[in-house]
Formats: sequence, structure tokens, C-alpha cells
Amino acid sequence: MSLRVSISGRAEADLTHQYRWYVAKAGVEVADRFLTGFDATVGKLARQPGLGQARKFRARELAGIRSFPVGGRFGVHLVFYRICGEALSIERVMHGGRDLPRRLLEPLEV
Repeated sequence: MSLRVSISGRAEADLTHQYRWYVAKAGVEVADRFLTGFDATVGKLARQPGLGQARKFRARELAGIRSFPVGGRFGVHLVFYRICGEALSIERVMHGGRDLPRRLLEPLEV
């Protein structure tokens, strides 16, 4: 059985930003493969949510967050998520080399 998946506005913005970056730097085909890798990763996590690494950050707002690398050749990007009852909540998608505690708490830019 798979968990229901929800994707936050910040995660959608992260995906849009990364997709556009790949289009500009490597072309549409690579950008599409990134999204395919993301979709496959989310599907895997919905079936096995415990696969991701439990993260420990000082900020209380980040309690319970987990991460798992995007599939394919995009493993430098991490999917940050929470398990909320029968749902998988995708919180952010970003490069693992970033200042994660700060970046995870950034507000959604409109």
C-alpha cells in the first residue's frame, strides 16, 4: 500500500527552479530526466517511507524531517519529506551541498 503524496508550495518552487536550471545548462532532455527521477523517487518513498534518512536539525520546525536522494543521476539533490499518518508530505527538494538548516526554513518566494 502506498501513502498519499502531497507536495508543498516550496517543494514545487524548488522543482521549478531546478528544472529551469537544467534546461538552461543541459537542455530539456536532462531537465525532463530530473523530473522523471523525482517522480520515481517519490513513488518509492510512498511505498517505503522509512527508506529516507531521519535528519536532526536544531530548529523545531524541522523535527521529523527525513531525506532521500533523487534517483537516476541526480543523487546530489535531496527530497526532504515527512511522514504524516497515511500521507507523505514532500517539503523541499534541493542540492545536498547547501546550507540545509537555513535553506529548509526559507520562506516561499512569490
